[in-house]
Amino acid sequence: MRVVVKVGTSTLAYSTGRINIRRIEGLCRVLSDLKNRGMEIVLVTSGAIGMGVGKLGLSGKPKDMPTKQAAAAVGQCELMYVYDKEFGEYNHTVAQLLLTAMDFKNEERHNNLKNTMSRLLSLGVLPIINENDTISTEEIKVGDNDTLSAMVALSVSADKLILLSDIDGLYTADPHKDKNATLISVVEKITPEILALGGGEGSSLGTGGMATKLRAAEICTENGCEMIIINGADCNLLYDLFEGKEVGTRFMANTEKMRHENDND
Repeated sequence: MRVVVKVGTSTLAYSTGRINIRRIEGLCRVLSDLKNRGMEIVLVTSGAIGMGVGKLGLSGKPKDMPTKQAAAAVGQCELMYVYDKEFGEYNHTVAQLLLTAMDFKNEERHNNLKNTMSRLLSLGVLPIINENDTISTEEIKVGDNDTLSAMVALSVSADKLILLSDIDGLYTADPHKDKNATLISVVEKITPEILALGGGEGSSLGTGGMATKLRAAEICTENGCEMIIINGADCNLLYDLFEGKEVGTRFMANTEKMRHENDND
Protein backbone atom coordinates (compact mmCIF):
# COMPACT_ATOMS: atom_id res chain seq x y z
CA MET A 1 0.00 0.00 0.00
CA ARG A 2 1.22 3.48 -0.90
CA VAL A 3 0.06 6.24 1.43
CA VAL A 4 0.57 10.00 1.51
CA VAL A 5 0.37 11.52 4.99
CA LYS A 6 0.03 15.28 5.44
CA VAL A 7 0.74 16.92 8.78
CA GLY A 8 -0.16 20.51 9.56
CA THR A 9 1.63 23.23 11.46
CA SER A 10 -0.83 23.05 14.37
CA THR A 11 0.08 19.39 14.89
CA LEU A 12 3.84 19.89 14.66
CA ALA A 13 4.34 23.11 16.59
CA TYR A 14 3.02 25.11 19.50
CA SER A 15 1.46 28.54 18.90
CA THR A 16 4.91 29.97 19.71
CA GLY A 17 6.29 28.29 16.58
CA ARG A 18 8.49 25.99 18.65
CA ILE A 19 8.42 22.25 17.89
CA ASN A 20 5.97 20.08 19.77
CA ILE A 21 8.59 17.44 20.55
CA ARG A 22 6.16 14.80 21.80
CA ARG A 23 3.99 15.06 18.68
CA ILE A 24 6.79 14.92 16.14
CA GLU A 25 8.52 12.03 17.95
CA GLY A 26 5.23 10.11 18.01
CA LEU A 27 4.55 10.79 14.33
CA CYS A 28 7.98 9.58 13.23
CA ARG A 29 7.71 6.47 15.43
CA VAL A 30 4.32 5.44 14.03
CA LEU A 31 5.24 6.17 10.40
CA SER A 32 8.46 4.20 10.84
CA ASP A 33 6.50 1.28 12.23
CA LEU A 34 4.06 1.39 9.30
CA LYS A 35 7.01 1.41 6.91
CA ASN A 36 8.36 -1.64 8.73
CA ARG A 37 5.04 -3.34 7.90
CA GLY A 38 5.83 -2.85 4.23
CA MET A 39 3.90 0.33 3.45
CA GLU A 40 5.32 2.97 1.14
CA ILE A 41 4.89 6.35 2.81
CA VAL A 42 5.26 9.89 1.54
CA LEU A 43 5.10 12.68 4.12
CA VAL A 44 3.86 16.15 3.18
CA THR A 45 4.76 18.48 6.00
CA SER A 46 3.88 22.01 6.93
CA GLY A 47 5.70 23.91 9.63
CA ALA A 48 8.67 25.63 8.00
CA ILE A 49 7.37 29.17 8.36
CA GLY A 50 5.97 28.44 11.82
CA MET A 51 9.28 27.04 13.04
CA GLY A 52 11.14 29.90 11.43
CA VAL A 53 8.93 32.32 13.35
CA GLY A 54 9.89 30.59 16.58
CA LYS A 55 13.59 30.38 15.78
CA LEU A 56 13.79 34.01 14.70
CA GLY A 57 11.88 35.16 17.77
CA LEU A 58 9.17 36.90 15.74
CA SER A 59 5.94 37.88 17.47
CA GLY A 60 3.71 36.10 14.95
CA LYS A 61 3.36 34.91 11.36
CA PRO A 62 4.90 37.53 9.02
CA LYS A 63 2.58 39.42 6.69
CA ASP A 64 5.14 40.58 4.12
CA MET A 65 6.53 38.14 1.55
CA PRO A 66 10.30 38.66 2.17
CA THR A 67 9.94 37.91 5.89
CA LYS A 68 7.72 34.89 5.19
CA GLN A 69 10.35 33.56 2.81
CA ALA A 70 13.14 34.25 5.28
CA ALA A 71 11.23 32.45 8.04
CA ALA A 72 10.62 29.52 5.68
CA ALA A 73 14.34 29.28 4.84
CA VAL A 74 15.30 29.21 8.53
CA GLY A 75 12.46 26.93 9.60
CA GLN A 76 12.94 24.39 6.81
CA CYS A 77 16.46 23.67 8.06
CA GLU A 78 15.21 22.90 11.54
CA LEU A 79 12.25 20.91 10.25
CA MET A 80 14.39 18.57 8.14
CA TYR A 81 17.03 18.28 10.86
CA VAL A 82 14.37 17.00 13.25
CA TYR A 83 12.86 14.58 10.70
CA ASP A 84 16.26 13.21 9.71
CA LYS A 85 17.18 12.69 13.36
CA GLU A 86 13.86 11.10 14.37
CA PHE A 87 13.47 8.77 11.39
CA GLY A 88 17.16 7.90 11.64
CA GLU A 89 16.47 6.51 15.10
CA TYR A 90 14.41 3.82 13.37
CA ASN A 91 16.88 3.27 10.50
CA HIS A 92 14.80 5.00 7.85
CA THR A 93 16.35 7.33 5.29
CA VAL A 94 14.52 10.52 4.35
CA ALA A 95 14.73 12.79 1.32
CA GLN A 96 13.62 16.41 0.99
CA LEU A 97 11.62 17.70 -1.97
CA LEU A 98 10.54 21.35 -2.10
CA LEU A 99 7.90 21.94 -4.78
CA THR A 100 5.96 24.70 -6.48
CA ALA A 101 2.84 24.61 -8.64
CA MET A 102 5.02 24.56 -11.77
CA ASP A 103 6.31 21.11 -10.79
CA PHE A 104 2.78 19.86 -11.48
CA LYS A 105 1.70 22.17 -14.32
CA ASN A 106 4.78 21.76 -16.50
CA GLU A 107 4.72 18.32 -18.14
CA GLU A 108 8.48 17.81 -18.21
CA ARG A 109 8.94 18.89 -14.60
CA HIS A 110 5.99 16.77 -13.51
CA ASN A 111 7.45 13.71 -15.21
CA ASN A 112 10.79 14.38 -13.51
CA LEU A 113 9.00 14.62 -10.17
CA LYS A 114 7.16 11.35 -10.71
CA ASN A 115 10.33 9.56 -11.81
CA THR A 116 12.28 10.83 -8.81
CA MET A 117 9.51 9.89 -6.39
CA SER A 118 9.20 6.44 -7.91
CA ARG A 119 12.93 5.81 -7.57
CA LEU A 120 13.06 7.10 -4.00
CA LEU A 121 10.23 4.79 -2.98
CA SER A 122 11.82 1.83 -4.75
CA LEU A 123 14.99 2.51 -2.73
CA GLY A 124 13.01 2.40 0.50
CA VAL A 125 13.38 6.13 1.14
CA LEU A 126 10.70 8.17 2.89
CA PRO A 127 10.21 11.36 0.81
CA ILE A 128 9.36 14.47 2.83
CA ILE A 129 7.67 17.19 0.80
CA ASN A 130 6.89 20.82 1.46
CA GLU A 131 6.07 23.76 -0.73
CA ASN A 132 9.14 25.79 -1.63
CA ASP A 133 7.99 28.79 0.41
CA THR A 134 11.43 30.42 0.17
CA ILE A 135 10.97 31.16 -3.54
CA SER A 136 7.20 30.79 -4.02
CA THR A 137 5.21 33.82 -5.12
CA GLU A 138 1.51 34.18 -5.95
CA GLU A 139 2.16 33.10 -9.54
CA ILE A 140 3.88 29.79 -8.78
CA LYS A 141 2.69 28.67 -5.36
CA VAL A 142 0.20 25.92 -4.65
CA GLY A 143 -0.94 27.93 -1.65
CA ASP A 144 -1.63 25.32 1.02
CA ASN A 145 -0.32 21.88 1.88
CA ASP A 146 -3.73 20.21 1.89
CA THR A 147 -3.98 20.88 -1.85
CA LEU A 148 -0.29 20.07 -2.31
CA SER A 149 -0.72 16.70 -0.61
CA ALA A 150 -3.65 15.85 -2.90
CA MET A 151 -1.57 16.70 -5.97
CA VAL A 152 1.30 14.60 -4.62
CA ALA A 153 -1.07 11.69 -3.91
CA LEU A 154 -2.20 11.65 -7.53
CA SER A 155 1.36 12.04 -8.83
CA VAL A 156 2.55 8.94 -6.95
CA SER A 157 -0.70 6.96 -7.54
CA ALA A 158 -1.32 6.68 -3.80
CA ASP A 159 -4.01 4.41 -2.42
CA LYS A 160 -4.85 6.84 0.38
CA LEU A 161 -4.24 10.41 1.45
CA ILE A 162 -4.37 10.95 5.21
CA LEU A 163 -4.61 14.48 6.58
CA LEU A 164 -3.50 14.82 10.19
CA SER A 165 -5.36 17.82 11.55
CA ASP A 166 -6.18 19.58 14.83
CA ILE A 167 -9.76 18.33 14.60
CA ASP A 168 -11.26 14.82 14.60
CA GLY A 169 -12.71 15.18 11.11
CA LEU A 170 -15.58 16.89 9.28
CA TYR A 171 -18.50 17.92 11.47
CA THR A 172 -22.08 18.89 10.67
CA ALA A 173 -21.24 22.33 12.10
CA ASP A 174 -18.29 24.07 13.74
CA PRO A 175 -17.78 22.04 16.96
CA HIS A 176 -16.09 25.02 18.58
CA LYS A 177 -19.30 27.03 18.24
CA ASP A 178 -22.08 24.45 18.13
CA LYS A 179 -22.28 21.87 20.93
CA ASN A 180 -24.71 19.82 18.85
CA ALA A 181 -22.22 19.36 15.99
CA THR A 182 -21.62 15.70 15.18
CA LEU A 183 -18.74 14.01 13.39
CA ILE A 184 -19.43 12.77 9.86
CA SER A 185 -17.76 9.36 9.64
CA VAL A 186 -18.10 8.75 5.90
CA VAL A 187 -18.62 11.08 2.95
CA GLU A 188 -19.76 9.09 -0.07
CA LYS A 189 -19.85 12.09 -2.41
CA ILE A 190 -18.72 15.67 -2.10
CA THR A 191 -21.84 17.75 -2.64
CA PRO A 192 -22.41 21.52 -2.41
CA GLU A 193 -23.82 20.86 1.06
CA ILE A 194 -20.57 19.16 2.13
CA LEU A 195 -18.47 21.97 0.66
CA ALA A 196 -20.57 24.50 2.59
CA LEU A 197 -19.29 22.96 5.83
CA GLY A 198 -15.79 24.31 5.14
CA GLY A 199 -14.67 27.34 7.12
CA GLY A 200 -11.80 29.82 6.93
CA GLU A 201 -8.17 29.48 7.95
CA GLY A 202 -7.06 27.14 10.69
CA SER A 203 -4.31 28.05 13.15
CA SER A 204 -2.60 31.43 13.35
CA LEU A 205 0.64 29.92 12.02
CA GLY A 206 -0.92 27.72 9.34
CA THR A 207 -2.55 28.35 5.96
CA GLY A 208 -5.14 25.60 5.97
CA GLY A 209 -8.61 25.01 7.36
CA MET A 210 -11.52 22.71 6.58
CA ALA A 211 -12.17 24.46 3.27
CA THR A 212 -8.75 23.50 1.90
CA LYS A 213 -9.22 19.95 3.17
CA LEU A 214 -12.49 19.65 1.29
CA ARG A 215 -10.80 20.92 -1.86
CA ALA A 216 -8.12 18.27 -1.37
CA ALA A 217 -10.85 15.65 -0.94
CA GLU A 218 -12.42 16.74 -4.24
CA ILE A 219 -9.10 16.39 -6.06
CA CYS A 220 -8.42 12.95 -4.59
CA THR A 221 -11.82 11.30 -4.70
CA GLU A 222 -12.57 12.40 -8.24
CA ASN A 223 -9.36 10.69 -9.31
CA GLY A 224 -9.89 7.41 -7.47
CA CYS A 225 -7.90 8.10 -4.28
CA GLU A 226 -9.51 7.80 -0.87
CA MET A 227 -8.89 10.58 1.66
CA ILE A 228 -9.20 10.50 5.44
CA ILE A 229 -9.03 13.30 8.02
CA ILE A 230 -7.95 12.25 11.51
CA ASN A 231 -6.76 14.09 14.60
CA GLY A 232 -2.98 14.46 14.55
CA ALA A 233 -2.85 14.93 18.32
CA ASP A 234 -2.90 11.12 18.62
CA CYS A 235 -0.77 9.53 15.89
CA ASN A 236 -1.72 6.09 17.21
CA LEU A 237 -5.02 6.62 15.39
CA LEU A 238 -3.09 5.67 12.26
CA TYR A 239 -2.88 2.13 13.67
CA ASP A 240 -6.64 2.11 14.22
CA LEU A 241 -7.23 3.30 10.68
CA PHE A 242 -5.16 0.53 9.10
CA GLU A 243 -6.74 -2.05 11.40
CA GLY A 244 -10.13 -1.21 9.93
CA LYS A 245 -11.49 0.78 12.86
CA GLU A 246 -13.71 3.80 12.30
CA VAL A 247 -11.71 6.95 12.92
CA GLY A 248 -12.02 10.47 11.60
CA THR A 249 -13.85 11.23 8.36
CA ARG A 250 -13.38 9.02 5.32
CA PHE A 251 -13.98 10.48 1.87
CA MET A 252 -14.71 7.62 -0.50
CA ALA A 253 -13.03 7.42 -3.90
CA ASN A 254 -15.17 7.85 -7.00
CA THR A 255 -15.22 4.20 -8.07
CA GLU A 256 -17.62 4.89 -10.94
CA LYS A 257 -15.03 7.12 -12.61
CA MET A 258 -12.34 4.50 -11.97
CA ARG A 259 -14.45 1.78 -13.59
CA HIS A 260 -15.20 4.03 -16.57
CA GLU A 261 -11.51 4.79 -17.11
CA ASN A 262 -10.59 1.11 -16.75
CA ASP A 263 -13.24 0.19 -19.34
CA ASN A 264 -11.81 2.78 -21.75
CA ASP A 265 -8.35 1.30 -21.27
